[in-house]
Amino acid sequence: MRQINRQSTPKVTDGKVQKKNNPEWTANYYGTPPPSLVIDRQRPGKGYRHFLLQRDIETFIGLLPDWAELSKGLNAIVLAPGERTLNGWHTSGVVHVCAWEEGLWIDYSVRHFEEHKEVLSRLGVRSHPIEDGVMCRFTDAQVRAYQLLHILLHELGHHHDRMTTKSKVRASRGEPYAEAYALRYEAVIWERYQEAFDWTPCSERQGFK
Repeated sequence: MRQINRQSTPKVTDGKVQKKNNPEWTANYYGTPPPSLVIDRQRPGKGYRHFLLQRDIETFIGLLPDWAELSKGLNAIVLAPGERTLNGWHTSGVVHVCAWEEGLWIDYSVRHFEEHKEVLSRLGVRSHPIEDGVMCRFTDAQVRAYQLLHILLHELGHHHDRMTTKSKVRASRGEPYAEAYALRYEAVIWERYQEAFDWTPCSERQGFK
């Protein structure tokens, strides 16, 4: 596990978040707020793979313009084991990004594809229709970008929803709020992301096969 100062944006030099010299914190971040944000990378599970590293999370949160506010009440960001029906999930004080299936070919329902075509298009993910949906072909870099720019932002949207309610107990506005939050911030930080993660334009990427 790693820790990041959750009350201020991590110092960024040449597009990279500077690591903090915090001691290892081993208490239960689900039950007890740690002294600073924990970034935990768990085993991905059989048939799954983590495309994200802890340093990717550190770099990414350094791009968020309102991190000092957003990080309030956030105990941990967890790179969690893969779940067949989940990309990520949120519980009080903790957001999770699930490990990706080992393959880069993903079949989506037409509805799911239509709901996410804006970000998939931005990332240059190749796709074609199949009998009962749409097949998408990701690259490693596109998986990493999708998990950061959409899945992590979506789960942070749930956290923001919870923290901006009067009780701060539950994310009462649900999936529409989290999805709108992700879509809004994807566009805001896209240029910063390209620079920080040395993004290659989709025209230079390997074509769909």
